[in-house]
Amino acid sequence: MAAIAVSALCSCGSKSAATAESNNNVPTVVSDSTLVVYYSQTGATKAVAEEIQKQLGCSIAAIEAVKPYDNDYDATIARWRSELEAGTKVEIKPLAVSLDDYNTIFLGFPIWGGTYALPVATFLADNSLEGKRVVTFATFGSGGIDLATADVSKAQPKAEVIKGFGIRNARINKAPGEVMRFLIEDGYMAGKIEPLPEYSAAVPVTPKEDSIFNAACGSYKYPLGSPVTVATRTTDSGTDYRFEVRSQAPDAEEASSTIYVTVPDGAAPEFTEVVRH
Repeated sequence: MAAIAVSALCSCGSKSAATAESNNNVPTVVSDSTLVVYYSQTGATKAVAEEIQKQLGCSIAAIEAVKPYDNDYDATIARWRSELEAGTKVEIKPLAVSLDDYNTIFLGFPIWGGTYALPVATFLADNSLEGKRVVTFATFGSGGIDLATADVSKAQPKAEVIKGFGIRNARINKAPGEVMRFLIEDGYMAGKIEPLPEYSAAVPVTPKEDSIFNAACGSYKYPLGSPVTVATRTTDSGTDYRFEVRSQAPDAEEASSTIYVTVPDGAAPEFTEVVRH
């Protein structure tokens, strides 16, 4: 992770607008009328939501299911499948705040089945976010924020929906620094960051890089495929890898994905996200 220096935080308590200076010196308008809304089952999304709220100094509210989900993975998957197949609308508790008071909403959720969790589907169905800026953030086992953001946009076509921040549950301890980079880099918080370098051109994977991929991804509960090409970049904290991967889809057709792996200096390789094509 490149060095980050925070020059100021945006104040989210009033209803005025503040102007922050982004890292490329282009003024970015940061709304003071900001709310973090999230659903969390295991506590991972809550941790990210609270980190965003702390760094922005804004309001926060939780989406809560009337009938909470079990923390057991298999039990949650079984209930999710049943509700999805039956078209069940999961009942949620009333939100503790009025959405009318906010112009920018950071909307957070765990990824279930490639998109946002079902309680968030109810939240989106029951509330209008028309005219608001909605910034998504997600926690996940492998990935899914791109599709989930597109689904939020479909559910709220009159809102300005922006893909935000995503992090694997296995890397939740890295959230504070990565949230800070995201907020500054995307202009939601004032500060300066050292830009990350561009990835190199993609080249065929060597045995050494294949071993790095396997060390990062080999213990994941589902097969992720085999790397074909790789691009790299060196940061002040280690080396990042962008693997193009081929795998066999459940319907026996070949599938492709991009898998990002980071190797911090002096630490073991870990994969950060899977983007399926």
